Amino acid sequence: MKSSPIAAALLCATLVCAASPADAAKRPVRRSARQRVATPPPPPPIPVVWAQAPQPAPLPILIVAPPEPPAPPVVIAAPPTVALPDAVKALLAEAAKTDDPAILASVAKVARAANPQNAGQIDAVVAQNDAKLAEEKARAAREKADRLASAAFLDLLKGEVELGASLAAGNSNYLGLYSAVSLTREGLKWRHSFSGRVDYQRTDGTTTTERATAAWQPQYKIDDRLYIFGLAQYEHDRFLGYDLRLTSGAGLGYTLVNRPGLKIDVTGGPALRYTRGFETEDRRTVAGRGSLAVRWTIAPGISFSQDAAVFYEEEDSNATATTSLDTKLIGALKARLSYNITFEQDSPDTRKKVDTLSRATLVYAF
Repeated sequence: MKSSPIAAALLCATLVCAASPADAAKRPVRRSARQRVATPPPPPPIPVVWAQAPQPAPLPILIVAPPEPPAPPVVIAAPPTVALPDAVKALLAEAAKTDDPAILASVAKVARAANPQNAGQIDAVVAQNDAKLAEEKARAAREKADRLASAAFLDLLKGEVELGASLAAGNSNYLGLYSAVSLTREGLKWRHSFSGRVDYQRTDGTTTTERATAAWQPQYKIDDRLYIFGLAQYEHDRFLGYDLRLTSGAGLGYTLVNRPGLKIDVTGGPALRYTRGFETEDRRTVAGRGSLAVRWTIAPGISFSQDAAVFYEEEDSNATATTSLDTKLIGALKARLSYNITFEQDSPDTRKKVDTLSRATLVYAF
């Protein structure tokens, strides 16, 4: 029986494996007793340790997400615009013609309450008018400053001349004369005022009134209301007991009210006084001075004024006040009714401490 090549190969492999060194090592070797004693035992087999190679860390997986689409814009529909009624427009226009922001604000408040749907349009009218007034005010201030800076001294001079007289003959002879002048110059930083007055009266050949005053007051304007002032004043009053009284002083002044038709000023400060009397020795004193000036336009063509001053001294205090009411006649000509009161603490014993005088005069303003 013939063997196949596969069988022959298997047989050869078996024989080779049987004759391998491993099998030979497993078979006992017969040696002599001497050899068995001298031959050391074979070394123990070296253990084989199988270690698993470290595995690389897995790489992170990055997933890139596409950006989210932008949210659609939110569209809020504006309410339909309602036209401002013609009556409201006319009312706001009339209020704006007054050039008084307070009046326009009051009218706008009423119009806004009656037409809430037009509140934005009403606010726009008020804001436009306020901006217009502010621009006009700034332009007027610039023009005034330029005019004052370039004007000559006499160009800015304003004043009044006042005259009055009375005459009687018969059972009683009476002659009274009165004249006064006041001048004011308003500059960019300086204000100058000058005033003078003369009273003379003679009754039945005897002089009963003889009074003269003159005063100059320069003022340096710190701002629209506050100013520094100086004072130089001359006085003569025969029947109040002094032939000459000179006053020099300085201090601060402040405009309490300054609006169209009304102005109120107050001043205060120390003063030095020299008095020469008819029957007393010359006297030099230090006094405190305060004054009040009021100018009020009551109605077109009618005005009221009040000028008062007080000097306080340790031994001699005095005060004077003049109240006037003017009525416009023709052009620059006015009629004036005035009342003057004078108080002198150190007047002679033969004279009263309070003296009053009422008069009616004509005034020419320029």
